[in-house]
Amino acid sequence: MEKLITKEKLEALSHSKFRSQFHLNRNMKNYAKEKGSELIQQHAYDFINKRLRPAHIENDGKQTPTRRNSHPVFLAQHACACCCRGCLEKWHHIPKGRELTDEEVDEIVKLLMMWINAELKRQDSK
Repeated sequence: MEKLITKEKLEALSHSKFRSQFHLNRNMKNYAKEKGSELIQQHAYDFINKRLRPAHIENDGKQTPTRRNSHPVFLAQHACACCCRGCLEKWHHIPKGRELTDEEVDEIVKLLMMWINAELKRQDSK
């Protein structure tokens, strides 16, 4: 499995016209700050384990909301190409048709948290 956690991976994703359009809005940033990193990370594990980990997902490609006022993790999933098994395969070389390993889930959550933390810092610099 290709390691997901690199600044280079986030940099590559930021050059995608589609992926780079996703940013946390004020409400999402406030929510993330109020809940704290630990709880947001727990949510990320829950979402990934329920929505991406299974080998076969009936609604693959549609399981992650794109609404601008949804959960910060959902937006991070789209920004990091971790929103469906098709994107995981294309961007991260994790094949469809098999359950994600614990290591893959950990790597995905780390990438999502890196993106969320970068977004929170981006707000602070404005």
